[in-house]
Amino acid sequence: MIDHGTIDRIIDAAHISDVVSDFVTLRKRGVNQLGLCPFHNEKTPSFTVSPAKGIFKCFGCGKGGNSVNFIMEHESLSYPEALKWLAKKFNIEVKEEEETEEQKQLKDARESLMIVSGYAQKYFTRFLWEENEGRTIGLSYFRERSFRDDILKKFEVGFAPDGKTPFTEAAQKQGYKIEFLEKTGLTIKRDNWMRDRFAGRVMFPIHNLAGRVTAFGGRTLTTDKKIAKYLNSPESEIYHKSRVLYGLFQAKREMSRTDKCYLVEGYTDVLSMHQSGIENVVASSGTALTPDQIRLVKRFTPNITIIYDGDQAGIKASLRGIDLVLEEGMNVKVLLLPDGEDPDSFAKKMGATGYLEYIKKNETDFIQFKTRLLLKSTENDPIAKARLITDVIGSVAVIPDTITRSVYIKECSRLLGVDEQILYTEVRKQKFKQSADFQKKELREQARKPVAPKPQVSSTAPQLTRMIIEEKEFLRFMVKHCKTELFEVEDEETKETHMITVGEFMVDELEGDDLVSENKMFQKIFYEIRDNLENKDFDPWKHFIYHQESQVSKFATDLVSEKHQESRRWKKSGAFTEDEADILDILIPRIVNEYKLRKIKLMMMEIEKAIDKVAANTDFDKIIELQSTYMNLKRAEKELSENLGSRTIN
Repeated sequence: MIDHGTIDRIIDAAHISDVVSDFVTLRKRGVNQLGLCPFHNEKTPSFTVSPAKGIFKCFGCGKGGNSVNFIMEHESLSYPEALKWLAKKFNIEVKEEEETEEQKQLKDARESLMIVSGYAQKYFTRFLWEENEGRTIGLSYFRERSFRDDILKKFEVGFAPDGKTPFTEAAQKQGYKIEFLEKTGLTIKRDNWMRDRFAGRVMFPIHNLAGRVTAFGGRTLTTDKKIAKYLNSPESEIYHKSRVLYGLFQAKREMSRTDKCYLVEGYTDVLSMHQSGIENVVASSGTALTPDQIRLVKRFTPNITIIYDGDQAGIKASLRGIDLVLEEGMNVKVLLLPDGEDPDSFAKKMGATGYLEYIKKNETDFIQFKTRLLLKSTENDPIAKARLITDVIGSVAVIPDTITRSVYIKECSRLLGVDEQILYTEVRKQKFKQSADFQKKELREQARKPVAPKPQVSSTAPQLTRMIIEEKEFLRFMVKHCKTELFEVEDEETKETHMITVGEFMVDELEGDDLVSENKMFQKIFYEIRDNLENKDFDPWKHFIYHQESQVSKFATDLVSEKHQESRRWKKSGAFTEDEADILDILIPRIVNEYKLRKIKLMMMEIEKAIDKVAANTDFDKIIELQSTYMNLKRAEKELSENLGSRTIN
């Protein structure tokens, strides 16, 4: 367990903007900050960070919370693990009791995979620098490639010893289970046979956005053609190669700062460019570019330049990736290096200044690149040229922004010598085809799904929905203004007056009439506030936003971040009070009465249903009892309606 003092220090240090900006590019929007949500695919930013409130909220997918919740959600960590992650980031010593053996065994399996991968990285790195085999084989390879020590240490590269199971044996001696060694792919196990997957290879750890190692790429140093040159970790619970970009952890800050990303192919390409001083670079690690990888880049910048070798394979790879990048609404340029060069060799040859100057002069807009490239093969061939036009317009058609699309159509018209209207017609045809293909795909997927039975709609459903709204509004005011003094009240016995707070008034009103909601979340917040009314140090806002139960914290975040419509309660005849705190003496009694009225209406509906049910059994005593209760509620309803004046609730 982490002690409360340490938790408070972590929460005080972990400002929401500092935490989120490690993963999302944030741009100032008024008093808040805005970015693309890391939890769902979106093209228009709806992810909001409020530095003043210390919370994040996505109005697209609904996720929200504090800095601890963000790390829990983003890194799939438990509450204590997220606190430790933040403590490490902000250099805070964590004081806690030593874990018992039982607690160790109960650790989440996913975290166990992370821990094993972290151990493997440290093992391979130590072996590269400290063991004779690592220095003479692994380090010599990097020295021959002219990599500096600081770059090798920055990317935590290493060397896996050759042999059948030296790494596996070392890991098992340290207490790491074969189950997790196998699941991460570090060890291959077949019945009673085992071997190290990466034996004899230089190792490139693959980090997630938080900097934790999730997988490895290993390069063989033998010339045996039967052995794969590069070998990657298999897919696992913590590693999905289509959702990872090598070097993103080391590049993300520079990508945000320069508002630009360079995409290369391999591990050493990334290392060489960093060594030359260009740090906003990532690699697809030899895999075909995927939409998930493009969205990762887009979280930090919408501008990407794809750098590939100047050979035919590099050209084809460029063309394959262009449409995917365009479809995500990004600005894409292409740079083909001179024949015989790759990003690794070219970076070593040119250095940062020369490389950046070359990029500036030679990176090409995708339309010009694709058109000029394909025009070479269509000279004096009208049919081939027609295919070229269709191909190029197919790329233009996937661009989501209408204005950007129209600019590219104009450029295509100039380059291809084709009338703009013809190209517009072709774009419409392409988009119609894309739409039709998408609809067919959706229909096929729907056809595979079992048909769910149609739910029966209860007559009380609308009232329940409205009750939930009233409950949330009640809690919002209770959390936000709990300690605010409301008005003076007179003690019935002593006749002395004293100030009553918002929290005291709201608690007394509901408990006095026995109308506390049955909703578990409502009860938790309501009763925790009630129990702390006398606690001078109790801050409801901070208490619930940073609650150790993530569901409570997320619910509280929703309460303070929702866009409430003030007109329901205090816009009258064009008059408007900007700050609700100025009229709490009017608002709070109204909110309490509206909650009560909604609650009573719901109770009356339930009694009506109960009377119908009991009447069928001719239980007259029960019917009389229910009718008496109903009439009491009816009188309370009438009184509340009169108190609320012209405001009625249906």
